[in-house]
Amino acid sequence: MEKNLTYTIKTYTELNKDELYAILRLRAEVFVVEQDCPYQDVDNKDQKAVHILGYKNESLVAYTRIFKPGGYFENASIGRVVVAKKERQYGYGKELMQQSINEVIKLYGNLIIEISAQEYLRKFYNELGFVQQGEGYLEDNIPHIRMFRIAK
Repeated sequence: MEKNLTYTIKTYTELNKDELYAILRLRAEVFVVEQDCPYQDVDNKDQKAVHILGYKNESLVAYTRIFKPGGYFENASIGRVVVAKKERQYGYGKELMQQSINEVIKLYGNLIIEISAQEYLRKFYNELGFVQQGEGYLEDNIPHIRMFRIAK
């Protein structure tokens, strides 16, 4: 694995224009273009989120946003989990999620974390302590599952 990423954690109001642009570009690059899924990524929820930006050589290559309980789901949540395609072979996805889990615990306490995961990533999230609950569903025409990580 390459060296760990450098993380920046900011609220929406702390983000500068270049950071916000890089976030939206990375999300569109993966979720809209790569996954061929036209959907409304800019959803008026970024303003309520804490943003976790993962940098490699000063370029944004990984990102999530986290929400306090009730900010998106009933429980604290992590969403828009994304790693640039050319960087996925280095294990940055797990590193990013662990950083996000740690930040949820730091900000909101050691509680249940809820995610809406793309179904093909079930094993990835299982390895991070998330367990599926309920049936699968389509979100933006992509199979998803609701998963929870119970506080340890």
